[in-house]
Amino acid sequence: MSEVVAIIPARGGSKGVPRKNLRRVGGVPLVARAIAAARRSGVVDRVVVTTDDPEIAAVAREWGAEVVDRPSELAGDTASSESALLHALDELSARGIDVETVAFVQATSPFIDAAALGEGVRAVRERIFDSAFAAIETYGFLWSRDAASHAHALNHDAAHRPRRQDREPHFLETGAFYIVDAEEFRLAQHRFFGRIGVIEVPEATAIEIDTPSELERARALARLIDVPEQIDVDAVVTDFDGVHTDDTVSVDETGREAVRVSRSDGMGVALLRRRGIPFLILSTETNPVVSARARKLGVEVLQGVDDKAAALAAWAEAAGIPLSRIAYLGNDVNDLACLELVGWPVAVPEAHPLVLAAARVVVERPGGAGAVRALADRVLAARAPEALSAPEQRSAR
Repeated sequence: MSEVVAIIPARGGSKGVPRKNLRRVGGVPLVARAIAAARRSGVVDRVVVTTDDPEIAAVAREWGAEVVDRPSELAGDTASSESALLHALDELSARGIDVETVAFVQATSPFIDAAALGEGVRAVRERIFDSAFAAIETYGFLWSRDAASHAHALNHDAAHRPRRQDREPHFLETGAFYIVDAEEFRLAQHRFFGRIGVIEVPEATAIEIDTPSELERARALARLIDVPEQIDVDAVVTDFDGVHTDDTVSVDETGREAVRVSRSDGMGVALLRRRGIPFLILSTETNPVVSARARKLGVEVLQGVDDKAAALAAWAEAAGIPLSRIAYLGNDVNDLACLELVGWPVAVPEAHPLVLAAARVVVERPGGAGAVRALADRVLAARAPEALSAPEQRSAR
């Protein structure tokens, strides 16, 4: 059966932003964001990442994509995207995959509109267009500059300045995606051919990352554009101090420490356990209060861990849970390595600035005052609701 295949070229080398395709925006690697957008479109049968880089390949597989090994001669600075796409099509054909339509998706566009991508695929499959591309509408006056630095009007008469409502718009490529008929693409060897269609996307999504400043701008925009109400994961891992507590401790005259925790958090953990979602507390400190709280909640705990990221990776491997399917809730710099490993890095609102920058989600409740419950609610929202009985509610506390 003929398929719609999203192909994402993602080479390892990048001079403007080193290791660009693995850089995180909104807590997610750029290549993973592209994979997720293609899968959300609802029209893509298969997502393929073509890469020369083993680390990118591993991330791609983790996020549900297949991988085509890209030859080094097609991964240099001068190699065209078309050459990578044609090579990927040859490899897929050798695997017995019949590709009808190609969605060429670029990981350097972090805010790919999945609905628009789907619209473009349908337009090409229904033969409305032979090829199509993502673009935004623009009414900008464009100019060029010659060798003497003299400006020349391009898309307008410099002596006539009509109002916006009296002008016809132009369309600016965003670079997010291009849709092509596979057979005709092989013949044309280029992404634009036949009846070319414009697929309009929201202006807010029109950012392409080629420089460090564009990467930082995308990270700032992510908090406005990415606002997930649900967190679809298979496990939840949290720090303890500053997450289950408000990061303060009381000490009596004997040196005994005590902390305050939230009953609401206890209910959240119980709800997760009821749904069979593994929960782990991971702490650098070794403290009896952490063990006591874990016993009360009925969850696993790892304490006295110097390398939290290594411990998390080992736990996930033993549990058979992909790191991309884990939410980690943290608050301080010793959580950064863990946040960079998982698919859903989450922070409490009063977290360290570096943690806030690394987070995909910042929960609305502070540590020790419902932060864990806020995360649990979003995780449970991704699944069908199920009520607790009264005895279960009491035991959750």
